[in-house]
Amino acid sequence: MSLTTIIIIAAVLVLLVCAVAAWTLTARRRKLRERFGPEYERTMESKDSRRAAERELRERQERHDALDIKTLPAPVRDRYAQDWARVQERFVDRPDDAVHEADRLVTTLMGERGYPTEGYEQQVKDLSVEHGRTLEHYRAAHEVNDRSSRHQATTEELRGAMVHYRALFDELLHDGDRPRESRE
Repeated sequence: MSLTTIIIIAAVLVLLVCAVAAWTLTARRRKLRERFGPEYERTMESKDSRRAAERELRERQERHDALDIKTLPAPVRDRYAQDWARVQERFVDRPDDAVHEADRLVTTLMGERGYPTEGYEQQVKDLSVEHGRTLEHYRAAHEVNDRSSRHQATTEELRGAMVHYRALFDELLHDGDRPRESRE
């Protein structure tokens, strides 16, 4: 074999290894984008580099995978649905209180499903793995809930918070019905 042939073979091998590495990286990014939805871009914007953001998302996924997320039995789902209906009924007379109760109910539901509830920022990270598409609802509701605690939210904002809480509540309540194998 001539030196030129060896160089060509080596170059082809290097190009092949680079192509496989690029394909693997692209596939990993696509999988993260699909898993986290809008949370992928949000995390990209909040970090100094794509590598740091993707590392954080993978760490979230590893933490989430270690959690014991449970499917709720039908009677428990029914009880939560009734609790939500009562919270909504209270909105008419006491909108601030109803929003605070909605926040507590969503947090309780998270805990019942197996999500840790030790602080809002960690809740957001844990929820982002399977609920990235409804996470903006939770953020918006939480922000209004905080402003409501300081009596700075309008009734229309409180109404919006209830709608936002409901989006995450419904997803948490019924998500256990989906087959686990569809959640990679």
